[in-house]
Amino acid sequence: MKRSRALTFGRYDYAAFAGFFAYAAGSVIVPVALVLLARELGFSLEKGGMAAGGALHLGRTVAMVVAMLLCGFAAGRWGKRRSFGAAAVMMGLGILLCALAPGYSLLFFALMVAGVGEGVIEGLATPFVQDLHLDEPGRYLNFAHSFWSIGVLVTVLVSGALMSLGFSWRLMVAAVSLLGFITAALLLLPVRRGKPYPEHPEPLHWRTVWGQAVAILRLPVFWLFFAAMFVAGGGEFCLTFWCASYIQLNFVDAAWAGGVGTACFAGGMVVGRTGTGVLVRQEQLRGLLIGSALGGTVITLFFPLVTNLWVLFGFLFLAGIATAPYWPSIQSYSADRLPQVDTTMLFILLSCAGVPGCGFFTWLMGYLGNQIGGLRAAFYLVPFCYLVLAALITFNGRRATRKPAPHS
Repeated sequence: MKRSRALTFGRYDYAAFAGFFAYAAGSVIVPVALVLLARELGFSLEKGGMAAGGALHLGRTVAMVVAMLLCGFAAGRWGKRRSFGAAAVMMGLGILLCALAPGYSLLFFALMVAGVGEGVIEGLATPFVQDLHLDEPGRYLNFAHSFWSIGVLVTVLVSGALMSLGFSWRLMVAAVSLLGFITAALLLLPVRRGKPYPEHPEPLHWRTVWGQAVAILRLPVFWLFFAAMFVAGGGEFCLTFWCASYIQLNFVDAAWAGGVGTACFAGGMVVGRTGTGVLVRQEQLRGLLIGSALGGTVITLFFPLVTNLWVLFGFLFLAGIATAPYWPSIQSYSADRLPQVDTTMLFILLSCAGVPGCGFFTWLMGYLGNQIGGLRAAFYLVPFCYLVLAALITFNGRRATRKPAPHS
């Protein structure tokens, strides 16, 4: 059996790791604090505020998508490194404003400011790592994306524990905002040692960037991957966003319990992504996606039936392992299937599917929770997303291997 080579990292790998960590921490700190935050700001989840809670991420998603649509032009003009660094500053500023928000409307605005920075990071972080490791990008992308899960894991455990001890949710959110500024420093400070980041030798004209996008949008197979990213993002973030609130509303009304539940899911994703990065070769990505999507479907079907909190923690960990490869592996696999297109623009456009999927299904789960009496039944959205993902990747493989019909 062919052995995989050891992974090697440099300064900009560590900057990408920090970026994923900070992006994850900023994305989950509000969901972890949502029950306490909602009570203070006047849209209590127990009194019909679930749709308002889900709308927070939907509004953030709108800002992210707009930023993603423009980040390719920014990268072409100023380069991925500087655009990534500036986005980290914007993300940190938006999260800091969340900590200071006196009401729902200003919290919504602050999350949209953070969303602008997060959208650029979402669009550029994956191609940023891809350009550092063109030989085996799938392994490095899965490993780098594991820092998203590590960021979720650390944030929910630490913030959940501290809020249970009486620390203000505002203090937790403000502390998370600092991570964005640390990431920006790693990306933007001058390099004294090591290799410079491999940017284009000259800025790209906006017409060149636009042409790259149009060429991708004209390919029918791209839209299959677009749909796959939409449902993968939806299933993953429904669990990430609503897990803590679901536990606090249905099992234990304590921030630590919600934090542990989200941490179990994130811990499974850390195991899944680091394991994938170390063990799974590029040519095995399709089988990995189909198998993990089917496994995730089976696991998450049990969620609404579980009544024991500790059993739920175990299922969340298994769901995290199954969910882990979706986002980075879909992107890397699509680059293999579409070698003729610009990879940076491909990843940006795919993120323009994944992030709206996160926002739409997060809002839909909250809306259904209001309409059908709680989040328990709404959790069936997750296995639905995963089953659709398995079907899309299976169909794509059949199209790829189907032989043309003989001429009559």
